[in-house]
This record gives sequence, C-alpha cells and structure tokens, in this order.
Amino acid sequence: MNIQRLIILLFILFSIIDLNGQKVILRGNIYDKESGEAIIYGSVGLKNTKYQTSTDLDGFFTISNIPPGSYTVQVKYIGYKPFEETINLKSGIIYKKILLEQEGITLKAIDITAHKERRKSETQISKLQISQKQLQSLPSIGGEADIIQYLQMVPGIISTGDQGGQLYIRGGSPVQNKITLDGLTIINPFHSIGAFSVFESESIQNVDVLTGGFNAENGGRISAIVNIKTRDGNKKHFGGHIGINPFLVKASMEGPIIKLKNDNEFNVSYLISAKKSIIDNTSKYLYPYVGKNDSIGLPYLFRDYYGKISMNLGGGSKINIFGFNFADTYNNPKITKLGWTNSGGGMNFKIIPGSSSLIIDALFGYSNYATEIVGLDARRRYSQLKDFTGKFNFSYFANDFKVEYGVEINTVHTDFSFDNIFRQSIREFQNTTNLSGYLKFRQKWSNFIIEPGVRMNYYASLGDVSFEPRLSFKYNINDNLRIKGSGGKYTQNIISTTNDLDVVNYFIGFVSSPEENVYSFLEKDYTKNKLQSAYHGILGIEYDFMQNLEFNLEGYYKYFDQLVVINRNKRKISDPNYVVETGNAYGMDFTAKYELNNLYFWLTYSLGFVDRNDGEQVYSTVFDRRHNINIFTNYNFGKDYSWQIGIRWNMGSGFPFTKTQGFYNQLFFNDGIDNDYTTSNSEDLGIIYSSIRNGGRLPYYHRLDLSLQKTISFSKRMKAEINASIINVYNRANIFYFDRIRYTRVNQLPILPSLGMKFKF
Repeated sequence: MNIQRLIILLFILFSIIDLNGQKVILRGNIYDKESGEAIIYGSVGLKNTKYQTSTDLDGFFTISNIPPGSYTVQVKYIGYKPFEETINLKSGIIYKKILLEQEGITLKAIDITAHKERRKSETQISKLQISQKQLQSLPSIGGEADIIQYLQMVPGIISTGDQGGQLYIRGGSPVQNKITLDGLTIINPFHSIGAFSVFESESIQNVDVLTGGFNAENGGRISAIVNIKTRDGNKKHFGGHIGINPFLVKASMEGPIIKLKNDNEFNVSYLISAKKSIIDNTSKYLYPYVGKNDSIGLPYLFRDYYGKISMNLGGGSKINIFGFNFADTYNNPKITKLGWTNSGGGMNFKIIPGSSSLIIDALFGYSNYATEIVGLDARRRYSQLKDFTGKFNFSYFANDFKVEYGVEINTVHTDFSFDNIFRQSIREFQNTTNLSGYLKFRQKWSNFIIEPGVRMNYYASLGDVSFEPRLSFKYNINDNLRIKGSGGKYTQNIISTTNDLDVVNYFIGFVSSPEENVYSFLEKDYTKNKLQSAYHGILGIEYDFMQNLEFNLEGYYKYFDQLVVINRNKRKISDPNYVVETGNAYGMDFTAKYELNNLYFWLTYSLGFVDRNDGEQVYSTVFDRRHNINIFTNYNFGKDYSWQIGIRWNMGSGFPFTKTQGFYNQLFFNDGIDNDYTTSNSEDLGIIYSSIRNGGRLPYYHRLDLSLQKTISFSKRMKAEINASIINVYNRANIFYFDRIRYTRVNQLPILPSLGMKFKF
C-alpha cells in the first residue's frame, strides 16, 4: 500500500508541475526515411542555444523548459543529411516527427558528438552499449555474428569455454546475471555450443551491459544485468534475409502492415526470424578432426524462433507484442544427453500523454523453461521454471532533472529434481511471488551529476522485505576528463544447482530460495535468512584523449555476503538440503576505444580476483581468471567500402581446478547395515579430490580469429554478403577440461575455417 500511495502522490505532484509550467516542452521521434527505423542517439537541439539532447532507443527525444519563441530545430547523425527546420514554440507540449535521409555510405552510424555528450550528461557506471552494427563487425564462428561472442570481449566478462561454457560477469555466476529480451527475463540464453545464443543478431537493435553498480530501476539479480532490445520491423518496405554457413541456417522476414507516412503517425510493422543448427551433420565432413577420438563430431542441435508486431500510435506512444520458442539438445553417448526448451512471450508499451511530461512504459510477459539431463550413471536431473512478470515504469523529464519510479510483480513456479552421487534425492516444488518498487532521481548541477535511488523488494513466500539503497555519480573535471562511481545493495531469490566441482556445467537447474532454513558452516547453525545478497562498490575515470579516442578505467569490489547453494555432500536424509557461502570479487577493467568512419579498434584488459568461503575453506572459483586481454579491430575498405576485415585476439590466464588424489570403488549402503560390503560390487568409480579446493591452475588460453566480408549490392535494398572466417587461426590446443575417469584431455575448438553467405532483400 505504501508503494501505491507514493506512486499516486508523485503522479499528482508532476501533474501539478505540468499545469503550472509556463515554458515549452519540445519532443518527438526521429526515423530513417527509407525504412522507418528509429535513429538511436542522434544529436537534436535548437540551433545556437543551450537546448541540446540526443534520442533514445526508440528515436524519441524531449527538450524541456524552453522559453516561447521561434527556433531552428537541428538534427545531426553520421551517414544522414543534416536536418534543419524553423518552428514556432508558443506554449505547452509540441510533438515533432522527423525523417532523415541517408547520405553516402553508412558505416558505423554512431554520432561521435552525441556519444561524447552522453558521457558528460549520464553517469554510465560499468555500462557498455552495443549497437547492431558493432555486433555485425566481429569475427565470429561460422562468420555468424552473435551477441555471446561480443560479450566475451567486454571487460569483466569471462567465458569458461566454447562448448558448454557460461558467462561470468565480475565474479558473479550465471544465475546471478539477469539477461532480458525486450524486458522479459530469458532463463537460459546460451546454447550448449558456447558460440551461439538464442538471440538473432539481425533483429537486435541495442544491448546494454551493466557489469555492476546498476541503479534502482534494475533488480532481481546480485551481479549484473544485460538488457537486449530488438528493433521494429521495416515500417515502409517488405524485406528480410536468408543465410547459411557450416554451423546453421537462418532466415527472417519483416515489413509494414500499415505503412509509415509523413501525414500519418499511426503505423504497424512485423518482424519474424528463425535459425537452426546443422553442425551435427556438417562437422562430420568439414571438420572430421574434431572429436576424431570418439567419432561424434560436434553433437549439438538447436533451433530458435522469434516474432514481433510493433504498433506506433503517434506522439511517441507505441505497443510491441512478441513471442519466442528456443530449444537446445546436446547428445554425446559417451558423456550425457541434455535437452532444454524455453518458450514464452509478452507485450510492452510506452504511453506518452500529450498534455503531460510523464512517460509511462509497461511490460507483461510469461516464459516457461524446462531442462533434463541423463548421464551415464543413469542419474536424472530435471528443472522447470515458469515466470510471469508485470511491471510499470514512470519517468518525468526536465533539462537537468529526471525522476523515475515504478512497480513490478514477479510470480515464479519451480519444479526441481536432483539425484546426487550418494543416491540421495532432492525434490523441490515452489511457488513464490515477489513485489518490488523503486524510485530514482537524477540531478545535474553544472559539472556534477548525482543519481540516488532505492529499491524495495517483498518476497512473499519468505516473508522478507529487502531495502536496497543505490547511488551513482559523475563529476566532469573538464570536457575530456571525468570521474564516476556507484554502489548499492542487491538481492535475489533464485538459486542455481550447478557445482564448482563440475568443470563443464551442461545442466543448469533453478529453484527459488528455500522456505526451509539453510545451514551455515560459517556460523555452525541454521539461519533464517534465505536470500542471496551482495554489495557493490565501483570507482572509475573516463578520458577522451582525442575526438575519436577514449579511455575508461574502473575498479570494483563485490561482497557476496550470502550465497545459498545446494548441498552436494548430502549423505543422509537428516542433512540440510541447502548451505550458505560468502564470497568476494574485486579487480579492475580497462578499455581503450578508437573509432573512425571506416576503422574501429578496441583494447580491453581485466584483472580479477574471485573467491568463496564455504565455512571450511576459502577457495578460488572455477571462473577466477586473473588476467584477460582482448584486442579487436575492424576495417572497411575498397570501392564503396564494400570490403570488411575483422581481427580478434584473446588471451586469458588459466582457470582453477581441484586436483585428483586418487580413485576408489564406490559402494552405496542404501539398505543400511543390511548391505553386505564383502560381496558388493559397483561399477561406479569414485574420485578422491584434493583437500585444497581449486588448488591447481590450467594453462593459459589464447586464440586468434579472422574474418573477411564482401558486400555485393544489386539494388538499393538488395545485396549479398559473403563471409570467410577462420577461428583459432594458429590452432592453439586450449584445454577445456580433463576427463578424470578416462584420463584424457578434452580441448576447446580447434582451427575452424568456414565460408558463409547471406542474402538481404
């Protein structure tokens, strides 16, 4: 009730502010004239005045507190003709739709001026924005750009492998990272072959990566947030693409249902995409040296479907309806058989009232994730998670002041079944509801920006209320040098069933925080607190060395004061199902970025330390990579810049692992004293691990990837892209894991040349 009253009070307050305001508010949307696609982060303002801003992901902009009068609206965006138009601003709120015409060859359409202005006017702590064009420029497996391969270059993000590997962000495990698609949480966004995600790269408009210290509008996870937003379908013309390479085939279609016109703000468009793997068949012929010892090649199967309908209502208001169905199978008869599916959909909308500065956006969505694995030991592991999310966000803008607040309700059903190596079963069926609300301010005083925020979470099944203060700031020392910082408290009630002793985590099960008390070996007692929680602290510096060269350095510390994990050592019924750990993650991330119209260079270095304390010992996690370096460059050349070359080199220090001390014939006394151990015989081979958990280190990892792309244009909207790529150019034998039972080394992907083609129309 308190949250509802606060929302009503704020709504009334801002309405009064609007009624009493005497100045003009100019807002509008800027689109590509040819396709109707939103112009993201374009510079827009009133010529020869201080009233300047940039567009958001929907191409929307707002300029407040303008004195009445005649002004020239000016829009600049690289690759487009400059736009100017004189407009008379009398009173109230004025809406303006602007269509920009392309000019010349559009390469990386990023307005450097707008980008630099955002760095000065927004805190942007531990935040990286990835555009669709940047994503397409990366040398990729099979020549197919994928967001997971781009994320691996982001400083602070560690990938544990090309096959079954996961992403770990600044010391957080995968379940502690929230990845959303159009606002809806995607439970497992990556396929078993770690080079591909469920997301279709051609459909992505923008990716926001928040590696820590995020503010109150984001919640539900204690480490990091990755928000992926898809673009609208073409608002003026039918189009699409068809692509094929040795790893997959893909296709998409898009177009208008009701066309975007100059005199009609209402329009409707659609976007449909699909992709399916073929590597399980092609690898036997193209890459026979992969898996030559076991003759299984690359046994991966996946398929992804996505669809979206976008309705622009006019005045900047819009509605999106979307749905998805993802599936993955890994079938290795010598190791395990695993499958998972994730389906769902939702609706999000943005409402911009014509008589108010208040902007309302909302989301309603549902997803169903289920996974099952059966190993050679016949132990079954199964997990299902159903999630319904509904949330409302409200924003109020002024030139140097912004308020955001909102509410969210999240209902989760989990069904989990797990048999451990001691033949003890853990069964969980849970329904839980979380209610949260947040409030955030942003105020700019001259060169100083501050964003205090607070988030309140009520976990109904646990009866717990979490108060989570957040804060971020930035100080502009001058036009080129800035310092920034952020921090806060974070909680979540979803835990994962993965185990650090498992080097390869193909199976990822999920359960809600248990209603039963959990045991802490640190306190030698049960604890009533069942939530996972963490505290973040980040301090950084930005420096623009030149117009096109920028540096970013951030130091961070994350303290995981409570991590609830499944008790893998449960030997009898009376043992607790869940235990508590604590952890630390700290280090620094450095980025250097140089960008011209036809050249992009990116250098990142990460120094990180990650540990956990289970009450018995402090140990390094399996993703504790001390050093990680990425060098990436992309260059466009030739007539009309139709050639593109990409180079990426990655090097990382070795991951920790627990050494093997010996083996034994594993017997299970499920019948108690009635078992006759003198005659019993077991085919199960037990492993005696070193008492020092993760005391060893694997060798260093390094890999060079190359790509060369040629674009052949047949007409204005019809072209072909031919992509040749080589992954692991010098065929580095990077270890993936060591099979203790068979005493064999399993390497990550060897050299993989490929040739792919994509036809766009």
